[in-house]
Amino acid sequence: MELWEINQRSLKFMQFAPLHIWLHSINEPLLISGPCGAESLDQLLKTAKGLNDLNKVSLFRAGVWKPRTRPNAFEGKGEEALKWLAEVKKQFGFKITVEVANAQHTELALKYGIDVLWIGARTTVNPFSVQEIADVIKGVDIPVMIKNPIHADLQLWIGAIERIYNSGTNKIAAIHRGFYYYGKTKYRNKPMWQLPIELKTHYPDLPIICDPSHISGKRELIPFIAQKALDLGMNGLMIESHYDPSIALSDAEQQPTPLQLNELLSKLVLRKQKTGDTIALDKLQQFRNMIDEIDDELINVIKKRTQVIEQIGTYKKEHNITIFQLERWQEILRTRAQWAEKLGLSRLHIERLCQLLHDESIKIQNDVMNE
Repeated sequence: MELWEINQRSLKFMQFAPLHIWLHSINEPLLISGPCGAESLDQLLKTAKGLNDLNKVSLFRAGVWKPRTRPNAFEGKGEEALKWLAEVKKQFGFKITVEVANAQHTELALKYGIDVLWIGARTTVNPFSVQEIADVIKGVDIPVMIKNPIHADLQLWIGAIERIYNSGTNKIAAIHRGFYYYGKTKYRNKPMWQLPIELKTHYPDLPIICDPSHISGKRELIPFIAQKALDLGMNGLMIESHYDPSIALSDAEQQPTPLQLNELLSKLVLRKQKTGDTIALDKLQQFRNMIDEIDDELINVIKKRTQVIEQIGTYKKEHNITIFQLERWQEILRTRAQWAEKLGLSRLHIERLCQLLHDESIKIQNDVMNE
């Protein structure tokens, strides 16, 4: 399905309630914080007190059921931890959110008065599990946040959002927590910012919250991820915090203390979605007009390139030559990168652009040769 088709379909029936309405919060951006896992009542109360002193947290989070990759790791305290969270709510007045992975989790969360549910990345990949949760909350006025699936599959993410929406709630937010990536990366999960941007394109009024903790995997990287999320106009941040990360039973390296979190937040720059400055708007429109003209030129150049590629495909067909030519492809990558560097452009950006053009070239030639 093409992007514009999804967009048109989505806009016809999906309307989401803004965050500040269902959270009754004036904090912008929204801040969700708390430990990775609920380990003890003492741990939750100490962390909650530290976060409460900041006066910046709108939603207190803690993992009650922890889906671990392998057994014998800390997998949460289950129903007992829900009782602890009820005490946190009683003492500090926080709204509480926990992750649910199935119908039983959801029923227990509702029983103990959890204010907001979230569906984790490992659950989003399973439509059966998401539907279980949707069936339980039918007729229940409870907000749900949905994390992206582990792998970069936008359709699964959209499908989970639709299933929860069809349960009768429009109090929904998406959580961008990055994607599993097989290979070298400095992050625990690769951000792949284009995916949440595309999701926002489909659903313009869907709140999107960034989870820098799970993207970065390390405290020192959280500020960079958080700032980029805000610069992209995301509606909030979910950042884990533990009163003493050195004794945390899970994900110790990505949890700052409440004081460290406050220092991190103080350095973030909040930018405006829009400005009422008419002079700035006029100048911005001038730049946009320039981009429009350049893009028009680019599209015309790509059209000319496409016509040459079609001729190449015809020639290869007539002379029985394979479409993919390794030496030529290596030459393109090498020379275009060199041209880019001479002009002060990013080598990586041009290589990605060349890859897109090459993929389309392969497709065009294949169509010509197999008419």
